[in-house]
Amino acid sequence: MKVDLFDFHLPEELIAQTPLEQRTHSKLMVLDRETGELSHDIFKNIKQYLQPGDCLVLNDTRVLPARLYGHKEDTGAKIEVLLLKQEEGDTWETLVKPAKRVKEGTKIVFGEGLLTAVCVGSSDQGGRLLQFQYEGIFYEVLDQLGEMPLPPYIKEQLDDQDRYQTVFAKERGSAAAPTAGLHFTEELLVELEEMGIHIAFITLHVGLGTFRPVSVEDIHEHDMHSEFYQVSEGTARLLNEVKEQGGRIITVGTTSTRTLETIATANDGHFEAGSGWTDIFIYPGYPFKAIDGMITNFHLPKSTLIMLVSALAGREYVLHAYNTAVTERYRFFSFGDAMLIL
Repeated sequence: MKVDLFDFHLPEELIAQTPLEQRTHSKLMVLDRETGELSHDIFKNIKQYLQPGDCLVLNDTRVLPARLYGHKEDTGAKIEVLLLKQEEGDTWETLVKPAKRVKEGTKIVFGEGLLTAVCVGSSDQGGRLLQFQYEGIFYEVLDQLGEMPLPPYIKEQLDDQDRYQTVFAKERGSAAAPTAGLHFTEELLVELEEMGIHIAFITLHVGLGTFRPVSVEDIHEHDMHSEFYQVSEGTARLLNEVKEQGGRIITVGTTSTRTLETIATANDGHFEAGSGWTDIFIYPGYPFKAIDGMITNFHLPKSTLIMLVSALAGREYVLHAYNTAVTERYRFFSFGDAMLIL
């Protein structure tokens, strides 16, 4: 299966650079995955497409202010650091720029010494292992010194850092936001619950691998990145009850989808509490075991995310929907509009 099968023309001006003033005012495209039929709406009306007994599954990961600016202690040379994942204790896998200036033993100073780091090794694809030193609580120091790591296709500065967090963000650990969740407000979630729609939370910490382009011609040769997930006893129990009672499980975002499909695949379609690392790669031909629908944003051409969406709704239906979205001037990617697939 060739990567080019998932290509489409996307004018650069349709890549949303800033969030809308109101989270729920994004456009909503509704795609019937059985017929390919499309309809157009506004996200705040999503409750019209949901039924009592349905369950929305949200990813409650919280984006770390993971971009740090510092300097080498010995030369004063400027160094940019991006935290990827915590390895052990205060040692993190990071990306540093310029990497050639940071060798094992290099000491980097941030915020006039509030935080320092020593390079203790290298990781895959040119990364660096940094061991941090500080006083107090690491995440509080990070909140003080770090910046939100916006995706590479967003060139504008973000005035309000909270707009790159979901309103239900809780578990620190992501290098990027689960962006389908950005459309929800606390008020909308309350309205949905009052309608009899269940709200469940899982955690998947989004890695920067989500933005990595597919560099092979045949998608079967793509090496999928790995991300940490966690599902609680309460969430697993609720999901099993919804299934038993005939309700639909509708994931909010590809991250929630990958988490539930990982759990269901390991347990013959049943949901069990647990945590671990998933590198599940979902593309057309994949037999879904967990979900009945999905809310998602519009993704990059030839990305693993559009492949996942195509697995759920069919490649031809999805490409038709995407070409329609271009014609109708939908906004794409992290701060863009939404699609509901049912």
